[in-house]
Amino acid sequence: MPIYTRHDEVPVFEHRDERLEANLYNRVAKRLGGEGPQLRLALPSLRHLDIILQVDAWIVVDRALGDIPLLAWTRFREDPQRRLHGPVASRLRLFHAQAGLLKQRVLDDLAGVLDARLDAEGGGRGQLLRFPGSG
Repeated sequence: MPIYTRHDEVPVFEHRDERLEANLYNRVAKRLGGEGPQLRLALPSLRHLDIILQVDAWIVVDRALGDIPLLAWTRFREDPQRRLHGPVASRLRLFHAQAGLLKQRVLDDLAGVLDARLDAEGGGRGQLLRFPGSG
């Protein structure tokens, strides 16, 4: 699949500074490290919408409209002092006046899809191990 670039070509309706939850950002970064330059996931509660995850952008597209971008997180800025649990600053591009209404549902769906994939791969459930001699 060719790298998606339309989010850099379509006019932007509005820009916003955002902070992404560290847990989600870290899971996406880890997933991209093992999957290649981009990963495309369907968003279960948002019919016709997919999210394309790239190292430098997360783009929500509408499949029914020829993959037109609706919103995109870009310019991820990890503070050098950021700890693993700290939020990550980013720039949110809105390509439609109502796109901001989708933001939280997209992030919730993305977290759910990543959790389901982790469970399917057998890594979603932790287990307690006893140390030798602990009873």
